Amino acid sequence: MQTVLAKIVADKAIWVEARKQQQPLASFQNEIQPSTRHFYDALQGARTAFILECKKASPSKGVIRDDFDPARIASIYQHYASAISVLTDEKYFQGSFDFLPVVSQSAPQPILCKDFIIDPYQIYLARYYQADACLLMLSVLDDEQYRQLSAVAHSLKMGVLTEVSNDEERERAIALGAKVVGINNRDLRDLSIDLNRTRQLAPKLGHGVTVISESGINTYGQVRELSHFANGFLIGSALMAHDDLNAAVRRVLLGENKVCGLTRAQDAKAACDAGAIYGGLIFVPSSPRAVSVEQAREVISGAPLQYVGVFQNADIADVCQKAAVLSLSAVQLHGSEDQAYVNALREALPRNVQIWKALSVSDALPARDYHHVDKYIFDNGQGGSGQRFDWSLLQGQPLDNVLLAGGLAADNCVQAAQVGCAGLDFNSGVESQPGIKDARLLASVFQTLRAY
Repeated sequence: MQTVLAKIVADKAIWVEARKQQQPLASFQNEIQPSTRHFYDALQGARTAFILECKKASPSKGVIRDDFDPARIASIYQHYASAISVLTDEKYFQGSFDFLPVVSQSAPQPILCKDFIIDPYQIYLARYYQADACLLMLSVLDDEQYRQLSAVAHSLKMGVLTEVSNDEERERAIALGAKVVGINNRDLRDLSIDLNRTRQLAPKLGHGVTVISESGINTYGQVRELSHFANGFLIGSALMAHDDLNAAVRRVLLGENKVCGLTRAQDAKAACDAGAIYGGLIFVPSSPRAVSVEQAREVISGAPLQYVGVFQNADIADVCQKAAVLSLSAVQLHGSEDQAYVNALREALPRNVQIWKALSVSDALPARDYHHVDKYIFDNGQGGSGQRFDWSLLQGQPLDNVLLAGGLAADNCVQAAQVGCAGLDFNSGVESQPGIKDARLLASVFQTLRAY
């Protein structure tokens, strides 16, 4: 153990001694109640588990979230998490034990105390502050220390997340009988990330062990792929860095998905409830799903989606006016708009409004070489046709700025998700008739996307 990790652990020993003076174990030990939220049980089940993390800062990134409000974060996480992790290290992560009861009161899930635990005192302290589980890192503990600390945790009915980062630690975790093993993809000696850690270490952990992949998980594609190796994921930085935390969680758990052609407020709500991030409003007069500004306002009143206006060879002033009055997150161009048009539009649009370009795919992938285009939609033909193109064209392509559209429904959305695009763009496949979304079809599609 050297470098970053050694320094943190040395400082932790100093912190523990100071805290023992300030808050002796004898002053609170009699008030400690055993945990009633079962960490091990929460991570069981057919679905992939998610431990979502409350984390203000880290040694590798500095401050990640300025407006760090643990209660608000937990109130969002509770809709998605199997358990919630709380960083309590003060010096390197700007954490606090005071965050634990706040999170515990804001969400019903088991709460994990994430810290560099080297002394039984820290576990008693964590339980006193309402943690239901604690992290024990084999990179900082020998076997005897681990046995002592895990025994204390289990005596308080707390769970233990046992962290490993190499083959030797994995062998030790098996020998020590760890129930839940976290594979840290970050090397705490130099802070580098390698997702191959999970692929290499997980298959050798054996049956009956719950495997959690930690660190460096940023995308739905990574989650889907690594879910073949791990039972769950611990995710923090990838979420904390985003202002819109709800959308950030959906992006990782479900993908960056859009429901297009919304014409009713109730359909916007159904799309949002199901798990969509984006709602599409079509301003192309020839479309059966076209809406006026007044209708669009009504749709937007239904749910806090990020709304995307769809235009086709429209007057730039008209696009900008609609983007402004409706506070659109993006405008999507569905016609023959060229680079000169995009340049002029970018100049005229507010900076915070993205430009998306739909590209028609037939027998070859079109070039994605526009300047000032933030995302592309790959569709078959003019959109809304319900037809799909040959997805095999996408194999091996970088698709992190592409949404896939065209004939997407519950029966093919998993196949579509595995193609590797940032997200999916649903329209006719979730309708009962053009422009009328079916809440049951929407729910079904998103449940299918989450079934991994």
